[in-house]
Amino acid sequence: KLTRVFPQIRFLLLQNRQGKTRLAKWYGPYDDAEKLHITQEVHRNVTQRDPKFANFVEYRSYKLIYRRYAGLFFTLCVDMHDNELSCLEAIHLFVEVLDQYFGNVCELDLVFNFNKVFIILDEFILGGEIQETSKPVILNRLAECDRLE
Repeated sequence: KLTRVFPQIRFLLLQNRQGKTRLAKWYGPYDDAEKLHITQEVHRNVTQRDPKFANFVEYRSYKLIYRRYAGLFFTLCVDMHDNELSCLEAIHLFVEVLDQYFGNVCELDLVFNFNKVFIILDEFILGGEIQETSKPVILNRLAECDRLE
């Protein structure tokens, strides 16, 4: 029997406290109306939770795993049986790579360099599955992409 080590990600959202979606990556077939509804529901679920509660929320037949960094909420939607801690580690690694790539990343970096953020995300997660977990490898690949430009 083949078992998955990494979670199957349904979508990833980066939202600020006001509800503006700064990055959305969908790994499943959602139409535009459904995406809008999901982003609103996720924002409501994540921002209204007491900070002393765990960063895991049941959502429909999935699980939302989120983490707040400064004014941004990084949210992953995964299957119910996936490991929450590995998802939190994935979020943290993504933030570390962003931080190192942009040099103390802020929300405006994500807004004005969204194409780079998507490239970084694709080096890390592809097709809803985590492809690489080594920060130096990801950063080396990004440096190589920058050299090609």
